Amino acid sequence: MATVVMTVALVTSAVAQGPPPSAPPPAKVTTPEIVRMDPSLDAIIAPGTQLERVADGFAFTEGPMWREGHLWFSDVVGNKMYSVTPDGKYTVLIDHAGGLESYPAGMSKGSNGMVTAKDGSVLMTQHGIRRIAHLDATLKQTTFLDNFEGKKFNSPNDLVFAPDGSLWFTDPPYGLTMQDRDPAKEAPFNGVYRFANGKLTAVIKDLRRPNGIGFTRDGKTLYVSNSGPEMYVEKYSVNADGTVSQGTIFIDYPGRAPDVPDGLKLDSADNLWSTGPGGIRIISPAGKVLGQIKLPETAANLAWADGGRTLYITASTSIYRLKVATPGKMPLYVK
Repeated sequence: MATVVMTVALVTSAVAQGPPPSAPPPAKVTTPEIVRMDPSLDAIIAPGTQLERVADGFAFTEGPMWREGHLWFSDVVGNKMYSVTPDGKYTVLIDHAGGLESYPAGMSKGSNGMVTAKDGSVLMTQHGIRRIAHLDATLKQTTFLDNFEGKKFNSPNDLVFAPDGSLWFTDPPYGLTMQDRDPAKEAPFNGVYRFANGKLTAVIKDLRRPNGIGFTRDGKTLYVSNSGPEMYVEKYSVNADGTVSQGTIFIDYPGRAPDVPDGLKLDSADNLWSTGPGGIRIISPAGKVLGQIKLPETAANLAWADGGRTLYITASTSIYRLKVATPGKMPLYVK
């Protein structure tokens, strides 16, 4: 069937098995559009749905989380953590959110991913001081995790609670000034970690740049995006003890940085929504690319809101919103 391209009006709110599929080559766009590659996408994003830009003017938005009717997100370059209302009114919640008072312009040393914990508090990754911080109700910051076997983390990036309540997170070197060559780097690998029952385990050690992370509804399949130098999403089977199988490439991407596989999320049908070169791919559990959301900016990460009926996208300088027909899979804990 021929690919159908639907141009989406930009509304500024006032408010498998077998060989891995390759993503279609990226293309720069000036107007957001949805590319329909399979008719089944209509049940996921209804034809005629408009993509809205909710807020803009940031340095590089990342780490979105829906909380109490607001979207919380990080400006990982601007070193601030914000909340924004559905009508586009935003507030700085934490200045110097990465834990450093200052750093060279353009560096990714602010805060990044966030997740609500079981008790309703927030865990937030901080590139600047290389830890996962715990935020209480007053946003007071304390260290939750900052090292593995006595070696300081690189710069914890994205994190998620698995269905069994364990915390998983990625630790690429993006917050280090010279990345892997930085003399401050202590960990001998860029890992994917699991924290459960007070024990921290390095589950995956062989990804060069682990980044986005997510689980299927049953928790038996894990996806991790690898941002470079080879760009792909890796798929793992998860065992009952929290170990994983040897990974296989679920989808690989052409292109080059800074437009890389970054954040990812899954919906209630276990379709994977993966940021990557040229935008966001919606991929069936069998590995078929059903469609693509193209933006005029680099799509960095995603968050479900409104019980999964709304998708928020952090993309370079802006926050976008999309209503969906197939609900997203909300995080394990939501406040």
